[in-house]
Amino acid sequence: MPMVNRLGAEFLGTFWLVFAGCGSAVLAAGFPDLGIGFVGVALAFGLTVLTMAYAVGHISGGHFNPAVTLGLWIGGRIPASDILPYWIAQVIGAIAAAAVLYAIASGQAEFALSTGFAANGFGDNSPGGYPLVSALVAEIVLTFFFLLIIMGATDKRAPAGFAPIAIGLALTLIHLVSIPVTNTSVNPARSTGQALFVGSWALGQLWVFWVAPLIGGLLGGIVYKWLGNDET
Repeated sequence: MPMVNRLGAEFLGTFWLVFAGCGSAVLAAGFPDLGIGFVGVALAFGLTVLTMAYAVGHISGGHFNPAVTLGLWIGGRIPASDILPYWIAQVIGAIAAAAVLYAIASGQAEFALSTGFAANGFGDNSPGGYPLVSALVAEIVLTFFFLLIIMGATDKRAPAGFAPIAIGLALTLIHLVSIPVTNTSVNPARSTGQALFVGSWALGQLWVFWVAPLIGGLLGGIVYKWLGNDET
């Protein structure tokens, strides 16, 4: 598949993940009486990956996440030359989605970016007040397992056709665990789009949501490459 097609798929997949996932948090999570809450937001994020993996995964591989791209590279699934172009497409997709979400959300009279705009954070900016160490551990461990699941579900020896379901449910589970800790990143592109609009504290803490997921992604790719090696 030509690179331009693959990058287009990554842009659209990441856009949908951020727009629908973060959109569920910004627009619907706390809606009076009918709010979907943490469970609804977790499910929304899982559904974004599931739907777009089926829609465009056969075009680009369905990464939609710099940590996934890095993990798949270290795991031997993609060439190093794909990393930077994929990252650029993913980050641009996330920023575009955040811009569209802002255009919608800012039409509400009581909207304020100071409420967080689904940005990721720790300390005073963690939904549950969790400190930096908790954020780092959660993001590394959860991204690690996300990569294990992705690589295992997409292994040629795994049952065919079910990978998007496993991956989508994994992302749902990840959010159920970590929304109270960091608002859940495990995806540097997702964090970047929201942080650019919130500014201030969100940009100051953004480094965590690049460093921790990338470490987790690398570890997940390395471990699965060893685990799935028939010659081990």
